Amino acid sequence: MSATTEQLVWMYRQMVLIRHYEDTLAMVYFEGKLPPKIQKGLAFDIGAGTIPGEMHLSAGQEAAAVGICAHLHKSDSVWGSHRSHHFAIAKGVPLDRMTAEIFGKVEGLCRGKGGHMHLYDPEHHFVSNGIVGAGIPHACGAAWAAQYRQTGAVAIAEFGEGASNQGAFHESLNLASLWKLPVVFVCQDNNYGISISKKVSTSVASIADRAIAYDIPGVRVEENDAQRIFEVAGKAIERARRGEGPTLIEVKVDRYYGHFQGDPETYRPKGEVKSLKTKDPIVLLESQLLSAQQISPDEIIAIRSSAKAQVDAAIDFARSGTYPDAAEVTQNVFAS
Repeated sequence: MSATTEQLVWMYRQMVLIRHYEDTLAMVYFEGKLPPKIQKGLAFDIGAGTIPGEMHLSAGQEAAAVGICAHLHKSDSVWGSHRSHHFAIAKGVPLDRMTAEIFGKVEGLCRGKGGHMHLYDPEHHFVSNGIVGAGIPHACGAAWAAQYRQTGAVAIAEFGEGASNQGAFHESLNLASLWKLPVVFVCQDNNYGISISKKVSTSVASIADRAIAYDIPGVRVEENDAQRIFEVAGKAIERARRGEGPTLIEVKVDRYYGHFQGDPETYRPKGEVKSLKTKDPIVLLESQLLSAQQISPDEIIAIRSSAKAQVDAAIDFARSGTYPDAAEVTQNVFAS
């Protein structure tokens, strides 16, 4: 299943937008978090500044999101992880309201109460979750509902390789296989569970190999290549729509930022990120499109300009938003 020119250009456009968004958030996040002058006893304040709380960015992992979401219908659902801005954007979540949520503003998706790890957009059927692996069984629930109602919708569970060591992962694959649920499990292997290398945390070199234990297909995409991911995802999603059950896809991706913003990244070998960027998935797709004459240099310039304009507008929207009133602290939340 090869992508059309229109699909390839859409993927490229989304990848450029995601990267610019993440790079911009990386800068904005530090506003107000560092004292003007570093003094003894004064350091990074995670609760201060424009964006409160933690921030996990997906730069370098864009291909996984667009390769999957290029096949999805609006009624299909994506169940994300703590690092899922790329999937949110590729699924069509509005950039302005998502950014307002990240900034903690009333105009956000959850009135500023979810933050960047807990994005919820029922219109576009997207949810993210800050608990490692917690979205995987949720995706099974959505897939079961689609199967029961015969809607033809597919659910996507996206997570990192560390989540594959959680019980929820194994329970979900077992259930999905038994019931032939229309769900696709997408594992993004960026080699690190926070600061721990996959080599010392996981008993198998390929997470996709775990699929055989549940009698479902398992495919590892070794290249951080949007076209290759598109091909594999297309087969898995169509298989799910036909009622033939789930697939486990593992994609080798690269994480250009730390586990969270402010991460000293002392666990990474010197020069690792610079080396990873020589295989940038955006540069790869751009090169493929230019070589096949499916895009022009002028179109690339226009796409980059459009991405900047969209991100700038979303940041301005969020900055001008309103913080929730303290009186509504118990509203719009689950409480006993």
